[in-house]
Amino acid sequence: MPRPVPLVLPALAAAVLLLTTACGTEHAGRGVDAGAATPGGRTAVTDPPVDGVRVTSVTLPAATPTPSPTRGGHGVHADPLPTGTPAATGVSAAYEVTNNGPVAMTYTIVFTFADDAGGAMDNRTRTVAGVGPGRTVRGTVTMETLPPGASPVTRVKVLRVTKVPASEAPAAPGVCPPSGIRVTADDGDAAMGLRVVGLRLDNCGTRAVSLHGYPDLTLLDADREPVHGVRILHGSGGIATVTGFDDPPRPLTLAPGRSASAGLMWRNTTGSGAAVDVPYVRVRALPGADPVTVTPHLDLGTTGELGVSAWKPVP
Repeated sequence: MPRPVPLVLPALAAAVLLLTTACGTEHAGRGVDAGAATPGGRTAVTDPPVDGVRVTSVTLPAATPTPSPTRGGHGVHADPLPTGTPAATGVSAAYEVTNNGPVAMTYTIVFTFADDAGGAMDNRTRTVAGVGPGRTVRGTVTMETLPPGASPVTRVKVLRVTKVPASEAPAAPGVCPPSGIRVTADDGDAAMGLRVVGLRLDNCGTRAVSLHGYPDLTLLDADREPVHGVRILHGSGGIATVTGFDDPPRPLTLAPGRSASAGLMWRNTTGSGAAVDVPYVRVRALPGADPVTVTPHLDLGTTGELGVSAWKPVP
């Protein structure tokens, strides 16, 4: 399954809003003069890109200047957050994606909205499809709501980037590729070190699709090069007992609009040797089919094994 994206909620505290001045940044409640501070507005970001993706600016909500007992004059503070319902944040970030490679790529980006101490308040995922070689695409990501009592967001960072050739990217929801076969991976499930990720094949075309056997898998590293030394097992191979995972394959005929599913199973067990991480899996649903590269982020530890179940019809 995809590695859990860290989301740390700090202890509930008084709201602190990042203020920008001509000399840099200051924090509320430190004797900043209300007339000199410029709360809210857009602030440029100079963080280096992560795999071609960078945040270029962050827009924060304006604070409410009011008198406060800080020494040296007036302070600036944010209005109290509602206690019963999530609050609209008004926080957004502009970003750009630059493809320096030779082929068009589709990017999936996880952005972290964090407070001034670096604690993550929320994560947002954006997919930017078909960025051509040498091209730059710009967009905006917004955090809609903030949990009651949480600290204000003051920064936005690129947490993780995955990218696959646009020709191998899973089709977007509601889009049927020319092959008439849509292959996707779910978010997976984890318990006590056991991981299971589901694969789904939808016949979104106009003709019946025949299946028999197991998905054809190629494991790829962070550079999308083949990973060696991992055995792909048909069935669980003794990794764990999961109902239906070891059912033998049988011929299937999927009429238009019907679907089939399969599963990936592994344990995140680490012993001697180097742990193996597999961010990408290239899937061919049947021999000769166009490949689709999914991003389940397999953390295989040192087990060296991955189980795959046979295709079966989705009820």
